[in-house]
Amino acid sequence: MNRLAVINVVGLTESLIGPQTPRIAGFCKGGAMAAVQPAFPAVTCTAQSSYLTGKRPSEHGIVGNGWFNRELAEVHFWKQSNHLVQSSKIWDALKSLQAAGPLTAANCFWWFNMYSGADYSITPRPIYRADGGKIFDIHSWPYSIRQEIKKDLGDFPFFGFWGPAAGVKTAQGPADCATRWIAESAKWIESRFSPALNLVYLPHLDYNLQRHGPFVQTPEGRRDMNPAIMPDLAAIDNIVGGLIDFFGGRGVQVVLLSEYGLTNVDTPIYLNRLFRNQGWLAVKDELGLEILDAGASKVFAVADHQVAHIYLNDPALEKPVRRLLETVSGIERILGGQEKEAAGLAHPRAGDLIAVAAPNAWFAYYYWEDDARAPDFARTVDIHRKPGYDPVELFIDPKIRLPKLKIAGRLLQKKLGFRMLMDVIPLDATLVKGSHGRRPADKKDWPVIVVQNAERLRGTEIESTDVYPILLGHFESGG
Repeated sequence: MNRLAVINVVGLTESLIGPQTPRIAGFCKGGAMAAVQPAFPAVTCTAQSSYLTGKRPSEHGIVGNGWFNRELAEVHFWKQSNHLVQSSKIWDALKSLQAAGPLTAANCFWWFNMYSGADYSITPRPIYRADGGKIFDIHSWPYSIRQEIKKDLGDFPFFGFWGPAAGVKTAQGPADCATRWIAESAKWIESRFSPALNLVYLPHLDYNLQRHGPFVQTPEGRRDMNPAIMPDLAAIDNIVGGLIDFFGGRGVQVVLLSEYGLTNVDTPIYLNRLFRNQGWLAVKDELGLEILDAGASKVFAVADHQVAHIYLNDPALEKPVRRLLETVSGIERILGGQEKEAAGLAHPRAGDLIAVAAPNAWFAYYYWEDDARAPDFARTVDIHRKPGYDPVELFIDPKIRLPKLKIAGRLLQKKLGFRMLMDVIPLDATLVKGSHGRRPADKKDWPVIVVQNAERLRGTEIESTDVYPILLGHFESGG
C-alpha cells in the first residue's frame, strides 16, 4: 500500500529556502517544487480547508480564522469542529478508494481537527473547569491516544504553541518546543497505526516571521533575509529533515507544503476605531472597561491579519462605509458583492464588505481609544474572546520592568488556587513586523508544494485548490 505524509511547514516560501535550510533544499532538488497561488484569505483555516477539500471558501465556508456568527451575534475565532467545513474532505475520498485495503488518515494538529472523518487525530484543547480555571491539554481521537502519547512524549508544551514563549525554545527533544512535540507525535502515530495519509502541522517559522519580519532592507536597496529568523530556519530544517528520514525509512512518501508566505509590515490599521468615530460601533461598559458589542453595532470589522471582514448590521450604510474606507491609507482593495464572488468569498459567513491591506499594512482589532479602558483580555493571550486575530500576543509588554518575576508571581497565584490574569501582553500593534493574508506581489513569497515524484506537478505554479487532487492522486494512481 502506498502511503503519504504531508508536512505543513507554515510560512515556508522559495525565498526562505537555500543554504540556511540544507535538508529542505536537498529535498526540493531531489523532487519538484511549485509555487501555490495563496488561498484567499491566505490564513491558516482558509488555506488548510482549501487544501483538504479542493474548494474555495465560497463552497467550504471557511472565510478566515474567524467570522461573525450572525445568528448568535458573536465573533468566533479558532473553533475546532470539522463540521464547520462544508465540503467533503480528502479522508472522505479515501474511503471510496479502499478496494485494495483500508486507507486510514491521521491529522496531527491541522485545524478543524475535532469530529472529522480522520481515523486518528491530535489537537491542542484546554480543559475548562467550572470554577473558571483552564488546564492546558490536548484532544485526541480515539480518546486512548491522549494518555498514551503523553506518557511517551510528556505533556504538550502549550506555551510553546502560541503566546510570548512560542518558538523561543528549540531543544532537540520535544519537551519545550511545540513544533518538535508535534513532529514526534506524527512519528508516534506512524509507529502505532501506519496510516495511509498523515497530516503534520509544523508552526515554528510562523512566530518570529511575525515578530521580526522575514526581510531587511540594505542601504543599497537590496532585500536580504532577516538575521533574526536564521536560527528558526535552521531549527525547522532540522525538524523537517528528521521527519523526511523517518518516513522515508518506513517507505512513506513525503510532500512538503506551506499555507502562506509572510512579508514585512509596518502599518497597523484600526478599522473599529474609525467606525467608532463615525458613531457606528457599539461599545458597552463592563466594570469600567469597554467591550465591543458586535450585535448592537451598525458597522464593525473582524480583523484577520491583512484581511478584514466588515459586517453591516445596517445595510443602508454600505455606500458611506465604502466611501470612508476608500480614504484610509493602507487599504489596497475593498470587495463587495461581485468582487467577493470573483475572489471565491461569496459565502454568508463573509463580511458584507472585505478590506484588503496594502503590502506593508495589516488590520488590528483594537476598538478602545484609551488603554486604561481596554478590556481585561486585551493584555492576555485569549484567542477566543478577542473579536479579531491578535499577533501582539507573541510579545511580552516591554513596559514591564521584571517580566519573568511578574509571570512567576502569576503562576504562583494560579498554583495556590487564586484567580489571576496573565496580563503581560502589550497594547502596541506597531511591534508586529510580519503578516500575511493578501497575495504577495513576488511569487517567491508564495507558499510552496514539494513532491518526490515530479510527475505529480504540472508546471511551476498551481492554485490552492489544486493541492487536493495532487494529494489524492497519490492514492488513485498508486504512488
